[in-house]
Parts: sequence; C-alpha cells; structure tokens
Amino acid sequence: MTIETINPYNQEIIKTFTPLTTAQINEKLDLAVSAFKDYRLTSLEFRGETLLKTAEILEKNQEEYARLMTLEMGKPIKQALAEISKCALVCRFYAEKAEEFLTPKYIETDASKSFVTYQPLGAILAVMPWNFPFWQVFRFLCPTLMAGNVGLLKHASNVPQCALAIESILLSAGFPKGVFQSLLIESPQVEGVLRDSRVKAVTLTGSELAGKSVASIAGQELKKSVLELGGSDPFIVLEDANIEEAVEVAVTARMLNNGQTCIAAKRFILQDSIAPKFEQLLVEKYQKIVMGDPFNPNTDLGPLATPAILRDITNQVNKSVEMGAKVLIGGKSVEGKGNFYPPTILTDIPVNSPAMTEEFFGPVALLFRVKDLQGSIELANSTIFGLGASIWTNNEENIKIAIRDIEVGALFINSLVKSDPRLPFGGTKSSGYGRELSIEGMHEFVNIKTVWQK
Repeated sequence: MTIETINPYNQEIIKTFTPLTTAQINEKLDLAVSAFKDYRLTSLEFRGETLLKTAEILEKNQEEYARLMTLEMGKPIKQALAEISKCALVCRFYAEKAEEFLTPKYIETDASKSFVTYQPLGAILAVMPWNFPFWQVFRFLCPTLMAGNVGLLKHASNVPQCALAIESILLSAGFPKGVFQSLLIESPQVEGVLRDSRVKAVTLTGSELAGKSVASIAGQELKKSVLELGGSDPFIVLEDANIEEAVEVAVTARMLNNGQTCIAAKRFILQDSIAPKFEQLLVEKYQKIVMGDPFNPNTDLGPLATPAILRDITNQVNKSVEMGAKVLIGGKSVEGKGNFYPPTILTDIPVNSPAMTEEFFGPVALLFRVKDLQGSIELANSTIFGLGASIWTNNEENIKIAIRDIEVGALFINSLVKSDPRLPFGGTKSSGYGRELSIEGMHEFVNIKTVWQK
C-alpha cells in the first residue's frame, strides 16, 4: 500500500510515498536512541535558541507551509496561515519558559538537601491527526524537545508532506539529526513501534477507538501515555447572555477548520426564552457562509478532508432526520467533485439519534432547548465525552455552578473553546487523559525524580 497526498478539493492524487519497511524503522529507532544520548546533555540555552530559530523559519516560510496544509487536508488558506503563526508562538513560549518549568523544586525534609528534578525519558512517539497538521505536532514537540527528549512522529497518512516538512524545519533550525524524525508508516505498523523498548512513551490525538488501542498497548508495555480524543462540546447560552455576540462566536466555534475540530462547539444548548432569537440569527449567519476553493482567501468553508468523513457526516445527518430531526438549513450533500458538505443546522433532535449520541465531525450545528441552567448542565454532561465546554452568561452564580458541575477538561465563559500554550489542555471521560501545553504538558514526559541527600 502507499501513503498519498490527495487534494480534497478535487480528489486528485498529488504525491505518493512508500511506507517504511521494518528494517528502515529499526534504523530510525537506532538513530533516535543515539541522538538522545548526546541531546539529553545539551543545555537549555542551546535548545531554546534552536527552537527560536524554528519559529523564525516558520514565519519566513509561512505561506509555503500554509499552502501545504490546505493542499493536503482542505482547510481555508487564511486559517492555515493562522495555524503557522500559532506554531511559532508555541515555539517561543517553551523556549522562554522551559527553564522555569524544569527548575528543580527544593523541599524541606530531615535531609541536608532534598529536591525534585525533571529529567528526560528518551524517544517519545507522537501519533498525530490530520486536522491541524502543524499545530498538533508543534504543541507536542516544543515541550518534549525542550525537556531533552527526542521525538518520533507517526502523522496521519493523508498529510505526509506536512510530516516531512516539519522534520525538515527542525533540521534547518539546527536540531541534531535524529532528535526529531517523521515515520511514514501505516496505522498497523504503529503497534510494533510502540512495543519497541527503544520507545519510552506515547501521545496520541485522534479518535476514541485509536486511543483505546494505543492505551491498551502502552498499558501492556508499562509506558506512559497521553490521549487527546474526541469531543461533543456543548455551547450553552442562557437568557442573560449577550445573544448577538454569542451567535457571532458560535459560527466560528462550529465552522473553524471546516467543522473538523475536537473542541468545536457541536451541541448548542439554548435556554427556552432566547432559543427562537438565537436560531433565527444563526440561520442568517449560516446563509452568508462562503463555501468553495480553500485557496481562495474569501472562502469560509472548504472541503472535508476525506471521502470517508463526508460519508460519515452525511449518514449521521440522514439518519437523524429520518428519526425526526428538523433541518433549518443545509442537510444535503453537494454534487460534483470535492468532499463538500454544506453548513447545516439540526433542531428537534430525537433521543437516541446520532445527533444526540455521536460526535459530528463536520459543519453541522445541533440545537437543543432547555428550561434553565440545571437542565443545560444535565444535557451538557449527558455524553461520553468531556473535552471542552462554552457557557454564555453574565450571572456570577451561574458561572460558579458551571465551573463546579460541567464535566470537561476546559470551560470557557463567554468565549469559544481554544488551546493556549499558557494553559493546560486535555479532557475527561472518553475524551482522554493527561495534559498538553503549559507546565503540565511539559511534565507529562519527564522522570519526576526525588533526590534525598544526607
């Protein structure tokens, strides 16, 4: 089999790659081990300077890398450009903060000296998704490399050129050969790499099914794992909220990355008194969304990344409608080439329908009505997922209750859910475990070593 770049806009095959053989994988793992022996001894100053150089290369070649993302997975070019800028931001963040995050922590005991130190583990495997093909990788590699580890990337098979570009960027910045390597392998080959004793830990961003598989293998091998999985994030709007602002943000929160985002707002939970106004305004906004060529800077919504994703979202909507859901706008596949699905809004959603129970990975908003705050929280929590949530209210008591009771890894108040290098990111329940970003993300892949001296 081959690994391919297929343009989702016209379904043309752009480039093909042959997956690595077992012998080639072994060579790369040997190189990672060899590189780690020297790299773990490098100074934080060297690592930081090299990461800052990485940020400069990203910004200098921003258009080239953005076009590569749009070509391989179809996100609008303006969003791809913003993604590269965010990658440069996380590079600078960890270059500047690593010393603080890795500083030994001294603790008073009966010893003359006792402290906690943070030391690298070795080669860390990252299994990364296609939807943010640069950002997801950089938010892993920046803290991982600054901590003194080396990285191995198994990227999604539909973004191979992005994977190779990232490795090239780091080499150009001055990271030693073998410190970061992209492995062009297929999914069935991941298990062998993860079980290899030369790999010390794994992080995966992807589906619940993929997460369970990786977690099971890592558990059998007693290796640390971090999982960031799916989400069905609620976007709660209460009657005291600024409705116009909430609707404006709701469009971005649902449509970003063509709706293919784990932390996208997917379930819009509206208090009865404001639901009709919110629905009307949301439909008006959806009518103005420009769908088309993702390379056109005026495009708001590009194609879905693969034909399989298009089939899935089409089937989910069709089944939900057959069970009684009402379509306010959209709801039908677009004829012609390209993996296009129109902006869609469903309401009157039946119990046990896909729209009630499944994650929708595409430009479909699911609208629900509730009587009060308590009803909104119960509905928000009535899912296997627990990644993020957004609540719109200006009542401080409502905010306190929401912080206490909504079961998610991140709660955003009067804003859409987003990742920020300064804040830890991750989920609960079937959305995974562990954290990325901030100090917590850096400490996931270090040996937190206790030192006691008489």
